[in-house]
Amino acid sequence: MDHHTHSTAGPRELQMARSMCWHCQSEVAGEYFCDRCVKVQPVSKELDYFTCLGFPRRLTIDQHQLEAKFYELSRAFHPDFYQNKSAAEQTISLGNSAMLNTAYRTLRDPIERAEYLLDLEAGSVKEIRNSPPADLFEEILELQDTLNEYRAAGRASETESTLRAKLQSERHTLEQRQRDMEAILQQLFVQWDILQDRGEATDQARAERDRILKQMRENLSNRTYVKNIVSDLVSTIG
Repeated sequence: MDHHTHSTAGPRELQMARSMCWHCQSEVAGEYFCDRCVKVQPVSKELDYFTCLGFPRRLTIDQHQLEAKFYELSRAFHPDFYQNKSAAEQTISLGNSAMLNTAYRTLRDPIERAEYLLDLEAGSVKEIRNSPPADLFEEILELQDTLNEYRAAGRASETESTLRAKLQSERHTLEQRQRDMEAILQQLFVQWDILQDRGEATDQARAERDRILKQMRENLSNRTYVKNIVSDLVSTIG
């Protein structure tokens, strides 16, 4: 029995890579399978991950809905169902599945989702800053000095014990700072979603959009820096 007849798959809304079926040249209009020959169609590589999984560009996504949509699409594209199909269909199923998996991994994590949205809306945020956030500059420099002293101190020495306690305290402080940054990000996510839902195209709305994106970029960058410092502390003192 063919798991992929069009009658069982039903109409879909994903953007296809082409407007004509690769196999029979019939017109295709946003469906996974050709109406005429029922061959699977490649999803466009230009499709953004939000659209791929059927969500608007919002930063608050229901995890259960996201997971349900992912599994629905996985059943349509999973390579196991194409083992007895042509080489072309196997290649398409692999490509569609790979894109779907990447989209799901990106959108299920709130921070990766926000970074991806910023990449779509205002350019990449992947670069990790090479200097501390302005309000943490002196604190981070002092912390780096303490880390260097700790690494140079002898094992089980009194100096090492004192420095370890100081570093543990700094770790807790920075972890709280990271949580505070994430709380601010959540507020910005809500503001973005409200703006998106309004759908306004006024100068004021565009200015508000740019403000939110700028603040998100700054907070994400600061959070990344602090997260890396915390990771360094954890690997050093355990």
